[in-house]
Amino acid sequence: MSTNVILAGVGGQGAVLASKLLARAAMERGLPVKTAETIGMAQRGGSVFSHVRIGEGVHAPLIGRGRADAIVAFEPAEAARQLPFLRPGGMVVTSDAPVVPVSAATGGPAYDLPAIMSHLRERVGEKNLVVVDAAAAEAELGTAKALNVVLLGAAARAGALGSVTVDDLAVAVRATVSPRFLDLDLRALRRAKGTVTFARACVQK
Repeated sequence: MSTNVILAGVGGQGAVLASKLLARAAMERGLPVKTAETIGMAQRGGSVFSHVRIGEGVHAPLIGRGRADAIVAFEPAEAARQLPFLRPGGMVVTSDAPVVPVSAATGGPAYDLPAIMSHLRERVGEKNLVVVDAAAAEAELGTAKALNVVLLGAAARAGALGSVTVDDLAVAVRATVSPRFLDLDLRALRRAKGTVTFARACVQK
C-alpha cells in the first residue's frame, strides 16, 4: 500500500520543510519515500508545492491527476488549486488563513475566501475536509511561523498521512529542526484542539 500526499502553499509558508519532515517521518518507520518539489516564484509569494509518495511499489516521485490521497495546504486557494490531483474520497487539510496575492490588490480578480471554502466543501465533502483555525493556533503558539507543522499534526490525527503518526513526525522534527525552534515545533505538532472549525471528530480529540 502507498500513500500520496501533496503539500501546497506560497513562498515563505514552510511547505518545503513540511515535505521534508513528512518524508523523514516515513523513512524513520522504514518506509520507502519519493519526493518532488516545485518552487517557482516562491520568493515573491508564488505557489510552492511538494509531492510526497510513501510506501512499497512507488517508483516515480510525481503524483498523477486524481491519484493524491491527501492535500495538505497552508493557504485555502492553494488547496483549491491542487484539487484536480485529489482522488475521489481523498482528504484535504487546510489553513483558513488566506494569503491574498498582489494582483488582487492591484485591480486583478478579488480573493473571495467564502467562495473558495464553499468550493472545497462541495468538492471534497465535509467529512473529508479539515480546516485549521490559523488565528487560534497563532494565539496559542505566539507566532504564525509554525503553522506548517500545525497542519502536519492535524493531518496525521485525521489519518490523511497514511501510517505516519504524530509521534513519527515528532521524531522527524527532533532530527531536522534547529534546536532554537525545536520546542515551538513540537508544541505546534501536538496542537489540535480548538483549531478545527469543521472536520472529522478525531481531529478535535
